[in-house]
Amino acid sequence: MHEMAICESIRRTLEDEAERQRFVRVQRVCLEIGPFAGVEIEALRFGFEAVMRGSVAQTAVLDIIEPAATAWCLACSKSVPIQRRFDACPACGSHQLQVTTGDELRIKELEVE
Repeated sequence: MHEMAICESIRRTLEDEAERQRFVRVQRVCLEIGPFAGVEIEALRFGFEAVMRGSVAQTAVLDIIEPAATAWCLACSKSVPIQRRFDACPACGSHQLQVTTGDELRIKELEVE
């Protein structure tokens, strides 16, 4: 389960930032996770709670934003929504799509004290 490794990386980032920015507690962590990031959201939620024990984010609320995926169609020059990585362009039917959003995995916001 690589979600645990992701949570451990988030914990290291939070602890490094707490030291650098001199905050003592994280109240809320907001993650942005696209549908193509390869992350099982429920496993990440479980891992987050387990990994954050004893850290500055021990009692933090985890919010997850799941943005829609989009792609740029090379054939019709439009930005279009897609459900799967190899979908056809909904505007022209072409399969010449370049994914532009949907593979995000980042800390979007923190609330700290």
